[in-house]
Amino acid sequence: MPTFKKEKELWARGYDLVAGIDEVGRGAWAGPIVAAGVIFAKSLKIKGLNDSKNVLAAKREELAEIIKSKAMAWTIQIVEHDVIDEIGVGKANALVIDKVINALDPKPHYLLIDKASLIKYKIRIPWETIIKGDSKIFSIAAASIIAKVARDEMMLKLAKIYPKYGFDKHKGYGTKLHQNMLKLHDICPIHRKSYRPISQPSLLNFEDA
Repeated sequence: MPTFKKEKELWARGYDLVAGIDEVGRGAWAGPIVAAGVIFAKSLKIKGLNDSKNVLAAKREELAEIIKSKAMAWTIQIVEHDVIDEIGVGKANALVIDKVINALDPKPHYLLIDKASLIKYKIRIPWETIIKGDSKIFSIAAASIIAKVARDEMMLKLAKIYPKYGFDKHKGYGTKLHQNMLKLHDICPIHRKSYRPISQPSLLNFEDA
């Protein structure tokens, strides 16, 4: 389970405002990349918080509301599918993380970022990336929760606009269901056309729906 151990070490070194940052949706074939940042007060405790991938959807939604109500600061930022196609997923990932850093108020003194994320190296705030940070670091886990909940909500809304694709089930990731829907209906406007499975359909391994 994530702990405050790393944050406590940084607080002891004088970094009073420590931000945890994480993103979701980088590997999806459709929809946006979403990132979040969270700054907690030193005395805060939230029971049941874990990496968003290890928390059931209903519990994630409950935790997301608790996190947003108790955090000193939080933000959710997005980069849409068309921007991902225009600049590439790596730069889009860096862009959404930078948007989170710039949006946090008050400004953090130190950044803890999940290792899967990328940032631009012009940031003047001290930072470090942590492998599997969302399963180790409390503030990163919190960021992963609110980012995941926000993106899932976006994909549920998009599922109503494009009901043929099952976005409510796979959230834009390359599942067999998604692949079969692409076989039946081709792509829709929110697919990331720069991704090889979308731009080169012959790479898909279709199964019967």
